[in-house]
Amino acid sequence: MTWLRGLRARLVITFVLVGGLSAVGAAGLTYYKARENLLTGVQDRLLKDFRNRVLLLSRDVSVPATDDELALLAEDLEVGDREVYVVRDAAIPSDARITADLRGFVQRRPELAWQRVSRDGVPYLVGGSRVMLRAGGEPSGITVYLVESLAQAAADEAAVLRAAQAATLPLVLLAVLAGLLAARGVLRPVADLDRAARRLGEGFLETRLPVRGGDELARLAGQFNATAAALERSVGELREMEARSRRFVADVSHELRTPLAAATAVTDVLETGALDASAETAARMVTAEIARLTKLVDDLMEISRFDAGAAVLNLNEVDVGLAIAACLRTRGWTSSVTVDLPPGIRIPLDPRRLDVIIANLVGNALHHGKPPVAVRLRSSDGFVTIEVADHGPGLPADVLPHVFERFYKADTARARSEGSGLGLAIARENALLHGGDLTAGPGPVFTLTLPDHA
Repeated sequence: MTWLRGLRARLVITFVLVGGLSAVGAAGLTYYKARENLLTGVQDRLLKDFRNRVLLLSRDVSVPATDDELALLAEDLEVGDREVYVVRDAAIPSDARITADLRGFVQRRPELAWQRVSRDGVPYLVGGSRVMLRAGGEPSGITVYLVESLAQAAADEAAVLRAAQAATLPLVLLAVLAGLLAARGVLRPVADLDRAARRLGEGFLETRLPVRGGDELARLAGQFNATAAALERSVGELREMEARSRRFVADVSHELRTPLAAATAVTDVLETGALDASAETAARMVTAEIARLTKLVDDLMEISRFDAGAAVLNLNEVDVGLAIAACLRTRGWTSSVTVDLPPGIRIPLDPRRLDVIIANLVGNALHHGKPPVAVRLRSSDGFVTIEVADHGPGLPADVLPHVFERFYKADTARARSEGSGLGLAIARENALLHGGDLTAGPGPVFTLTLPDHA
């Protein structure tokens, strides 16, 4: 259930990020608003005070004003650390903190103009305005400028920043904790669903989830329980049907063996007696069919043992090359098959089951492939491989995935096969029983892989 684990991780991350970002955002907004209020308040206070003092003190200045009057006005406007410059219109003050942009703005408009500048790391509020006559609001020809240090305001701002930073970490921790608690409440049902789904996938079909509340997760848990119950019923029915089918095959195969044995004895007698040509042909045909039916019954009984889990290994330390040679010799295939069987390759295996595998593979190659048929034995990396190949075209690509299926026919036009249709299926079951595998292709080759240890 990789997607559930991924969802769980994403939910945790989402809750934590939302909580953390909310805390950081709140702290940042608090700092920004405090900073703006602080600077705006200081700035408005200073500019208002300067404007009022200019209006009050400039009434005693004559027009045109003398240099002494300008100096006296500047002296009267200076308060504390404030620096004031009183000049005639268009004159340039000596202070470099009064920029050309500010002077140009002051000359174009009658109201007080201001800007913030920084020199040597110290912030300043710089303002300027032309002095207007009360009568008609005409210009008096005088311009005043102020330069006020904002060092204290900057220090207050730094204190606010430090306070915001100090408050941010606890806020973030609290937000993350709250996010984790909220995520836990959401994720507990998801984790339960994850575990239940994995147990269901492992075959524990009785797994159910507790249903709490009436939200979407509760409805999902109820749907899961209903699906699990339906799956348990379906699998139970399939298992029962499969068990009945296995019992039927095993019982029928067992019951057929006795009459087949009797029929085989009768045909043996008939073959040894004096019969005319037509009767002899019929006897041979019956004998062949009975032999084929006997092979089918034996294979059905063998496959039923695998299905029932009753197949067991009788392991012996076997020289694999000698065992393959004996299989070929017993069936008279020695002259028809070329071999590459290095001596001394010994592994623990069941000799009878190895004989069944080799006989099926070589017999299949001789009947359906193109000579010569070759058997090759190799050992490496903890495994023994046996390849059985012929020189035919090999199996078509669409046949390869089905070649080990029971009763599968590559040529559907054939109503009947020469063998039981179970040979390759039994061969692969025997390979799997040894802890190995049997594969087909590519090309006209079957490869048996067996571990070199029990």
